[in-house]
Amino acid sequence: MKFLAKITFTLLLLSGCTAEIGSPEWCESMDEKPKGDWTVNEAKDYAKHCIF
Repeated sequence: MKFLAKITFTLLLLSGCTAEIGSPEWCESMDEKPKGDWTVNEAKDYAKHCIF
């Protein structure tokens, strides 16, 4: 049970390290990510925040 709690805590900690959508860091990370791996929502957010 402790192992599962440690794994969950680690995943939550790491998920908090992503850049906020629309921030310059997020736009740069999306530029580096292959376009084929983008989700529809990511493409929409990229167009909204990084292009226009």
